[in-house]
Amino acid sequence: MPKAFKPSVITANALLLGDVVYLRGTTWVRDLAEAEVLHDEAQANARLEGAATLAGEQVVGVYLMPVSEDSGTPTPAHFREAFRARGPSNYAHGKQETQ
Repeated sequence: MPKAFKPSVITANALLLGDVVYLRGTTWVRDLAEAEVLHDEAQANARLEGAATLAGEQVVGVYLMPVSEDSGTPTPAHFREAFRARGPSNYAHGKQETQ
C-alpha cells in the first residue's frame, strides 16, 4: 500500500555553494520558510519535473521533501532534512555561520 502524500517542498543542493535550496515559483531560495509548499500529489510531481528542467547548472539532486506546517511555516518532517537545513556539520560556515 503506497504511503499517503504529505505536504512537500522541492529541494536540491546549489552547485556553487553546496548548500540546501528550496523552490519558490521559479526561484531557488535558501530559507525553508520562503519555499512553496505543495499540497496536491499530482501538482507536486508536475512541479518536480519542471524543477528538474529548471535546475540547469544551478542545482543538483532535485527531490520532494515532506514538511509539516504546524505553525504556518514549513518545517522538515524528517530528521535528515532538518540536519540538511542547518547546513554543513564539520564547522561553522554557510548557514551556521550566520546563526
